[in-house]
Order: sequence, then structure tokens, then C-alpha cells
Amino acid sequence: MPDQNPAKVQNLLSSDQSQKRRERCILAGALLPNGVFNPNDPLDEIRGLAETAGLTVLGSMVQKRPYIDIATYLGKGKVEELKNLVEAHEADLVVFDNDLAPSQTRNLERALDVKVIDRTEVILDIFASRASTHESHLQVELAQLEYALPRLKRMWTHLSRYKGGIGVRGPGEKQLEEDRRLVVHRIQDLKAKLSKVLARKERQVSSRGEIPTVGIVGYTNAGKSTLMNALTDAGVLAEDKLFATLDTRTRRWNFRGGGYALLSDTVGFIRNLPHSLVASFKATLEEARQADLLLHVVDASSTEAEKQIKAVKEVLRDLGLEDHPTIMVLNKADQVPDRSYIDVLRAHHEESIVVSAFKKEGLDRLELAVREKLHELAVETEVVFEPALGKLVHYLNQNASIIDQRFEDEIVRIRCLLPRRCFTYMTENGAKLYPVDKYEVSAHS
Repeated sequence: MPDQNPAKVQNLLSSDQSQKRRERCILAGALLPNGVFNPNDPLDEIRGLAETAGLTVLGSMVQKRPYIDIATYLGKGKVEELKNLVEAHEADLVVFDNDLAPSQTRNLERALDVKVIDRTEVILDIFASRASTHESHLQVELAQLEYALPRLKRMWTHLSRYKGGIGVRGPGEKQLEEDRRLVVHRIQDLKAKLSKVLARKERQVSSRGEIPTVGIVGYTNAGKSTLMNALTDAGVLAEDKLFATLDTRTRRWNFRGGGYALLSDTVGFIRNLPHSLVASFKATLEEARQADLLLHVVDASSTEAEKQIKAVKEVLRDLGLEDHPTIMVLNKADQVPDRSYIDVLRAHHEESIVVSAFKKEGLDRLELAVREKLHELAVETEVVFEPALGKLVHYLNQNASIIDQRFEDEIVRIRCLLPRRCFTYMTENGAKLYPVDKYEVSAHS
């Protein structure tokens, strides 16, 4: 059966990927009116992505356009100029900082006489090289195949001498149809496997219901893993690279004032993160979706910090998390060239917390803000249960802020700020809950 042979499917893509790391490239991009880019260096991000993917960048070219050219994305004159640049540098390929349609890629390759790849293909290559667990391998392969499916014809250009037609099909065209069916079957197989992974992840995350959970999100290379290590001594890989880690890791964060939370690191975001990756990594991002609170980590030393904040918020919106309780963490305070960087960011994001995860500075303030925010998610509730259920008293002392408690002959009444995550546990263990119709904030644990 076709879906039983994933190795053959991978072979359809592996030849291009194995060569990419040794290739020399020219960067290109169209600057559109609504695009987000650095005015001082519009191709700075794709340059970082290309270098992370192992490419050698020899030169670059951009064109401001009111709209894209439907055939070649860039205008005819710029394509000719790009061809001259490729020939002058003897480049192996051109990397676009845009997402190209399959037809645009084919037209550009004919015009430039070199391989052309777009932004998504570079990101997919990086993700493929970073995947280290079975789950992330499945997620990356699904994203790769969904990207490759409409582009399979390009992979058979070496068989173009065979002319297909009605009743007279060449072997290249027959093989293309077989490969298309193989890829479709493999995509279906991967989706089925990932749906089971997601269901298992949802059960796993929801089983922590009585424990407060905090998810770390942010732009790639903002220092998320470094922050997690500083807070939990987790030993998570922290490198000055884009997408250094793909797999979610969860560790216990012990608060200095008593109590604890589970802290989860997630894959880094990036502007225009391919939707196929967001969909494929739904299981990994489930930690963020289920977290009581998100820490949005920002590289405060970056001149592009505001644009990176916007990019992260766009991905969170795609995940349905735009209104999720969040604390912004302005990281890398030790690396800012001028204090004004911090001042400008705090002026736009007043409740943000300034830290240096690398030097472990500002972590006490962050912990206090997290504890206060978690308590904001609590509802003033009267909890009623039988005296025999003494374990619930201990549970409430550990997880709620007690306002008043009365021990009667046949009933216990405790008025407290009870986190919503504790509701299920309390009711399943025999308590009756009577929420008061108001919210209160408490800094007490």
C-alpha cells in the first residue's frame, strides 16, 4: 500500500535538501505596501534564515512594488537584473523572502537558469534539521509534503523529453501521478497519527488541571529557553540560533515564596510563519493553548522588537489565543545598546517586566507578577463539603487564597479565591461550589 512506504515519500524531497547546505545563494524579495520589513535592511530575516539553513549568501536584490507580478513575482526588468547578479556571483540558487506560487517558481527558474526557493521552503528545511523527536518528525514531514504536493511537477523536469498526451503518456507523467497518490496517502497517514498525538497531548495537559501552568511564547531567538533554564534549571538547549529548539519541554517552577507552577517552553514564532507549520505543530502548541498564563518573551535589544511582538500576536491570533492572559517579558536587558530601547517598549507595554535571563536579573519581579496574574484568574467562591473530606482543606490551602472558613457540625464552609482550574477537582471530590459574582486580585499564595 502506498501509505505504508514513507521512506519513498521522503526520498522525493531529500535530494534537494541534502544539497542545500553547501549551496551559494542570492537573496531576493518584493517589498509590498502592506509588508513588514526592516527599512534599513529589508532582507535581514531571510538572511538569518538562509545562514541558519547552511547557505552562503553572496548578494541580494529587492524591488518595491505596488503589487506582485503574477508570472514572476518581480517585474521583467528586475528578473533580468537578478539573472545578471546570479551569473556575476556564480550562485547556485536564489532565495526569495516571499512565498511563491508553483508557477512563479517554474517561470523564475527558466528565466534565471538556477534553482529558486521561497521563504517557506527555507523554514521547512530548518525545521527538518532541528526535529529531534518522533512527534516533531511527523509534524515537519506533514508540513513538507503539504508544501511539496502542488510542486511535484517541478521535481520531474529531468523527464521533460517525454511527451504525454491522450492515450500516449510518457513514463515521467505516469511516475508523477504515482508519486502524487503516494504523497496524498502519506499526508492522510500523518494527519491520522498526529490527531492521536494531539488527543494524547490534550489528555496529558488537561490532567494537570489542579496545577497552575505557564507557557513561554515569543519570537525565535528571543531567549525563551534561556529564561526557562534561569527559572527552573531545566537544562534546555539554548543557542544563539533561529529555531534552536522545536520540541516542547515542561519543567516545575518552584516559587521562592512557596508554591509552584509547571512552565512549558514552545517553538519560536516568526513573521509570516507558514500556516502549514502552525497547523502541523498544533500538538506542540497545545501547551500554549492549555496554559493558564502565557509569558510573551521579547528581545528588548532588537531594533525590530515591536515588529516581532506584532508577528507573535498574529500567530497567537491564529491559535485563538489573542485574548489569553499574558505577561510580556522584555528580555536581554543586559544587551540593549541604550536604555531608551527599554523605555520606548515599556511606554507601549506598560505592564511588561524587564529581565535579563542570561544574568538572572529581574526574575523576582517576574515571579511576583506571575503569582498575581494567576490569582487574577481566581473566582471568589464559597466551597461547601462534609468534614470527612479533610483533604480538601489541605488542597485549598495549597491552591487558593482563603478569605474565611467555618467548621460546623456537619458541614465545612470555606470562602476563598479559587482558581478556575481547580473547579473540576473540587466538584469531582465531593465539594459544592457557589461562586460570588465578582473578581478579586490577591498577591497572597
